Amino acid sequence: MANEQSAFFPNGPTVVITANSSAPTAAQILPTFTAVTPPTNQYRVVNVGSITAFLGVGATAAIAVTNAAAVTTTGNGIPIVAGAVEVFNFPPTSFFTATAASSTTLYITPGQGL
Repeated sequence: MANEQSAFFPNGPTVVITANSSAPTAAQILPTFTAVTPPTNQYRVVNVGSITAFLGVGATAAIAVTNAAAVTTTGNGIPIVAGAVEVFNFPPTSFFTATAASSTTLYITPGQGL
């Protein structure tokens, strides 16, 4: 049997994060759970801005803010380049925030698939 990956299926509300030099308050993005839509830990991240953002994710809001630091030589911020659309696996109760050299917008949607 071949492995299949379905197209991304949203499973919860999209949250907008406006990244700037200081990370905004982290948002907990919770998937919607029903009998038809089992728990998911995938998140689609879209950077609609024109600069790279550094995504911070954590089990608490404070950890997410700490992890959003811009990466210089090493760090936990996940670079999301301008125009990128990425799908990541994170725990379903994660908090999200981001930093950037200037203002840029990220959209984060819980769901499943690629």
